[in-house]
Amino acid sequence: MLRQFLRWPSVCGVTLVVAGFALVCLSAPIPAAAEGATAQPPVNVPGFWDPRRRPERPDVSRIKVIRFLTETNYPPFNFAAPDGSPQGFNVDLARLMCEELKTGCTVQMRRFETLIQALNENRGEAVIASIAPSADMRARVDFSDPYYRSPARFVALRDSSIIDVIPEKLEGRKVAVVAGTAHEAYLKTQFPEPELRPYPNSDLARLALRRGDVDLLFGDAVALAFWLNGTSSENCCVFRGGPYLDSRFFGEGIGIAVRKGNDPVRLTLNWALFRLWEQGRFTDLWLRYFPISPF
Repeated sequence: MLRQFLRWPSVCGVTLVVAGFALVCLSAPIPAAAEGATAQPPVNVPGFWDPRRRPERPDVSRIKVIRFLTETNYPPFNFAAPDGSPQGFNVDLARLMCEELKTGCTVQMRRFETLIQALNENRGEAVIASIAPSADMRARVDFSDPYYRSPARFVALRDSSIIDVIPEKLEGRKVAVVAGTAHEAYLKTQFPEPELRPYPNSDLARLALRRGDVDLLFGDAVALAFWLNGTSSENCCVFRGGPYLDSRFFGEGIGIAVRKGNDPVRLTLNWALFRLWEQGRFTDLWLRYFPISPF
């Protein structure tokens, strides 16, 4: 689930205009492991950049180094390697942006709850730590353009007979969800037919699905994709339906936080993000971390 220092339903393969920007989900094949290997199915990669609205290249002559701040333990986005160095999707994205901008780059890990204060005390220029731009956050910092969203999705056992996940076909079905979350609220509003089974945490909800106590699990697709691609799921399950991107429940997308009024850095990051997407480097990075796409 997105960090809480914190959609209209859509299916990737179309362009969805949300809050003034276009969300485009591109299909990209996963490269075969070796010559002659069976081709992998395409993976949907999110993109928020409209090629018809190319941002102007900023003047970066005064930006010699960008000090990124991130947190210590939110895999696969931010985590510490065995030697203590920063690793993860956000860390690699920060380094790619600096490479594109031809600027120096540092990435420092800090406890999550200290990041915004450290930013505003000028201990860094940007925070790249999957912080959602809520109203409270926007009052404290500015944000770059979004570079990913975290949709909601259903998960079912691989041998499940449930294929079409639509409200009228889920009557009487049991759906696990973490209690008190936006995902539970969304189901109550948009999927009143199934029987909700709230659990106190995601581990218990996933266990209920694996045991067959419920027919489906509904939750944060990024976290679920990470679980499905890992060993703890034991290859039990697959996505069904979605993605669901209602911003009223799941937010408007994740950007990079900068100090209020720091437009030079914010616009510079926007340009770098666009360039990485335009060149396909963002897609390459996404596929490396999400071979099972949340979209």
